[in-house]
Amino acid sequence: MKHVCWLLLLAVPTLASPAAASGTPTFNRDIAPLVYQHCAACHHPGGIGPFPLISYADVRKHASQIAAVTTRRYMPPWPPEAGYGDFAGTRRLADAQIRLISDWVKAGQPEGNPADLPAPPHFQSKWQLGPPDLVLRMPQSFVMPPSGQDIFRNFIVQTGLHETRYVRALELRLDNTRVVHHANVVLDRTQSLRHRDGEDGQPGFPGMDVTTEAAANDFDPDSHFLFWKPGTVLRPEPDDMSWRLDPGTDLVLNLHLQSTGKSESVQAEIGLYFSPIPPSRFPMLIQLEHDGAIDIPPGDRSFAVTDELRLPADVDVLAIYPHAHYLGKLIEAWATLPDGSRKWLIRIPDWDINWQAVYDYRKPVFLPKGTKVAMRVTYDNSTSNPRNPSNPPVRVKTGNLSTDEMGHVWLQVLPVNKTHNSEDPRLAIQEAVMRRRLDKYPGDFLAQYNLAALLQTRGKLDEAVSLYRDALRIEPHNPTAHNSLGSALLIKEDASDAVSQFHAALDAQPSYENARYNLAHALAIENDLPAAAAEYKRYLDAKPGDPEAQAALGTVYFKLGRYPDALICFREAARLNPDNADVQANLGTLLVFSGDLPGAIQAYERALAINPDHQAARANLERARAALATKPN
Repeated sequence: MKHVCWLLLLAVPTLASPAAASGTPTFNRDIAPLVYQHCAACHHPGGIGPFPLISYADVRKHASQIAAVTTRRYMPPWPPEAGYGDFAGTRRLADAQIRLISDWVKAGQPEGNPADLPAPPHFQSKWQLGPPDLVLRMPQSFVMPPSGQDIFRNFIVQTGLHETRYVRALELRLDNTRVVHHANVVLDRTQSLRHRDGEDGQPGFPGMDVTTEAAANDFDPDSHFLFWKPGTVLRPEPDDMSWRLDPGTDLVLNLHLQSTGKSESVQAEIGLYFSPIPPSRFPMLIQLEHDGAIDIPPGDRSFAVTDELRLPADVDVLAIYPHAHYLGKLIEAWATLPDGSRKWLIRIPDWDINWQAVYDYRKPVFLPKGTKVAMRVTYDNSTSNPRNPSNPPVRVKTGNLSTDEMGHVWLQVLPVNKTHNSEDPRLAIQEAVMRRRLDKYPGDFLAQYNLAALLQTRGKLDEAVSLYRDALRIEPHNPTAHNSLGSALLIKEDASDAVSQFHAALDAQPSYENARYNLAHALAIENDLPAAAAEYKRYLDAKPGDPEAQAALGTVYFKLGRYPDALICFREAARLNPDNADVQANLGTLLVFSGDLPGAIQAYERALAINPDHQAARANLERARAALATKPN
């Protein structure tokens, strides 16, 4: 279904009607300031509104419509009910403001004195915040067929960055919004999804819920709302709450596409705005949901699903994002504090999928440890629901299609106190989220896998290994789970079992280079050096620019007595990463073996310049200098 935006008219902060004190309202004195400040942001040439509201002629042309939709409170679109959460940028018009618009229309829409007209606002023609610091594009356009079911498609967008940057805002621009229901951006820090790009002969790869592989020991939860929906207004973060974008991180653009009756292509641009400083505050997203309980009989007007989570840490709630489809009617979220009192987070009594948004709180909502956050989503699957896509109503279950249903409430929270052992409090929150999900879905592979990965990060290896094995009983050929289990076993010093897990990962996905690297490492620990060298070599054939792999292969060659081969590897590792003291020190030792004492001295000196406390480099430097001093001319 196409989303139609008729008019966006925002509330002015003052409640008094100027017409009351100065007679008949005019456009130039009374209406233009209102429109310029609160309507034109969307209703300008190139904006998301279907028509501009800049000039007197623009507004007069739609005057009756403006009066009608504001009187009915259809506009401005502000679904949250008053008194259930204090939100920034509230667009709820006061009665006096609605009367002002109506009085102007009834008076014949007088233009007024030209001297009263304020300067019209200026808007960027393309990007909401002006030119981005970096603009990225999908490698290829995607062609949407003229008919068929919704398509969920993912596109890998490489950044080309050579240094870490910090992002305070991200804007998606789509050249064909007719076919796009919504879009999300997922960060893939380990390039774990690149191999899927084009796997079916088309740009990108299918799927709605994409799972990336986290870097080892790198807890990095979703922290910001990185998406596009019709009417999305860009939401920049403070510089100290930006998010990290490293070289090699892929942006995965996830599009929900709908046919329009004809073949159409879609292309997207991603604009990134960088912060000059790294973040010092680290929020995270918490999802309340119980989609697995959605099974709505036809005719049911009050079917409801609920979810709750007890917080293991103090948090400030910064923003909230509710989500349902066409049968959603009432969405509620609240917090029950440890003393038993209730604090409302949001209440939307007449849900409309066309007007969903992220709502920022005017002031952060503090929730102490032990607070229970909860949500309830009520659905109307009867003929009395004007948004019901089926007539007569049909049974509706959970699913990704817009004619299926969902019921989510996302909270962006910021932990406000460190734990007693200085552990990142987000770890405890994420573990609570994962355990709650496992309570709801004990046979869910992702619930098992994600909790296992989190427990591995927290050092709870025995339980992590057990959960990885449980996950593999559900999906026995999942390469990511085999690789992660192998990594946990390596930490537990069970290299033999780890080797078998890495082999299983590669059997399932031969191009899985992270698993191949881990297999080579495990074989080296097992002292199967020829096999380790072969796997490192195969890995480097695919990724020759990895300095750690070059150094690892050089170490294996050294242990095998293949000193010339080891020297080649360490020279390349030093070229790729010249600021690694260990690599320079090992290069120096191999240069000693090759008889190049001046070169060895230079490498040891370089190692000490990088790390003055490198004791091995210092001791070997003294030996090399002594050997050079006594060497015959």
